[in-house]
Amino acid sequence: MEIKQIILHHIQMPLVSPFTTSYGETTDRDFIIVEMIDENGIVGWGECAAFASPWYTEETVKTAWHMMEDFLIPLLFKTNIDHPNELTTLFSPIRRNNMAKAALEEAVWDLYAKRRNITLASALGGNKAQIEVGAAIGIQSSTDALIDKIEDYLSEGYKRIKIKIKPSYDVEQVEVIRKHFPDLPLMADANSAYTLNDIDALKELDHYHLMMIEQPLSVDDIVDHAKLQKAIKTPICLDESITSFDDARKAIELNSCKVINLKIGRLGGISETIKIHDYCRDHDIAVWCGGMLESGIGRAHNIALTTLEHFTLPGDTSGSARYWHKDIIEPEVVVKNGLIDVPTAPGIGFEVKRNELTRVTLYQKTFTN
Repeated sequence: MEIKQIILHHIQMPLVSPFTTSYGETTDRDFIIVEMIDENGIVGWGECAAFASPWYTEETVKTAWHMMEDFLIPLLFKTNIDHPNELTTLFSPIRRNNMAKAALEEAVWDLYAKRRNITLASALGGNKAQIEVGAAIGIQSSTDALIDKIEDYLSEGYKRIKIKIKPSYDVEQVEVIRKHFPDLPLMADANSAYTLNDIDALKELDHYHLMMIEQPLSVDDIVDHAKLQKAIKTPICLDESITSFDDARKAIELNSCKVINLKIGRLGGISETIKIHDYCRDHDIAVWCGGMLESGIGRAHNIALTTLEHFTLPGDTSGSARYWHKDIIEPEVVVKNGLIDVPTAPGIGFEVKRNELTRVTLYQKTFTN
């Protein structure tokens, strides 16, 4: 394929309610939406997962825009792409900046599927008609509010619940949840809020039969996680620590985790994510698809990815209405009884609402080959 034009849209969407983690509170979500047009006028869509500030990774909306405009888009315009997997090699001279790379690669994957008149899920090798999803709940103002939020999600049929924890907001909250919901599939996400000095508190969580505790230690660590996993029964899930296939391979060799959260943006694209998925399948490490407060475009890519066989744990791809007053796709993503139907239209399977995209756009720029 020959890419003729790329349009970057900097958009901002207000969340239905604030989302709070150990890092802080998010009320408005900034994105870069990638619109990519080939020589036949077919349009592919991608989304950059970077936040406005570097609290999750070192990337931000501004740095990702800079990397796409000044380095990655010029590389794309110099090359005819036969398959999206080629972007891994094409972008390899650029160190890290995974979210910028992933946004462009997503758009190429969407184009690739549409040019062949197949779904993105089929292009990736997926074979599910529906995917199971869970819900992620930010830190709440009280345990009563937390219980109410869980009951709300369970009434909609979500298959599991993930809560955010941090020191002093952990064992007590989990204990209360277990009293109300003794059989609830429950996981806890620490977002790197702990150190090995907190090992006694983390051991306490073993009593509550969690599915996993996600990223308890430093964002760039796999060594201390191996020490922690040896000391606790609860499976450790790595998130921020895994930014490449090699990270995953080393973590598995060190027994640093029993689960890996796969996020397209953090891993630099769908191709690298599939490579890790396959390696985890072959080494009996569970995987699931995490969420990054995506718009409908990012959710569409997550849905397609989750159709791969080894995604056996419910992911974080909640319905659009859980986060947005209005999403930028139609139809919006809908959860019924904890399931999302995989779209059957070519590519990502959703149409972008141009009027809504324009309404939430702060700035856009067109690049022509």
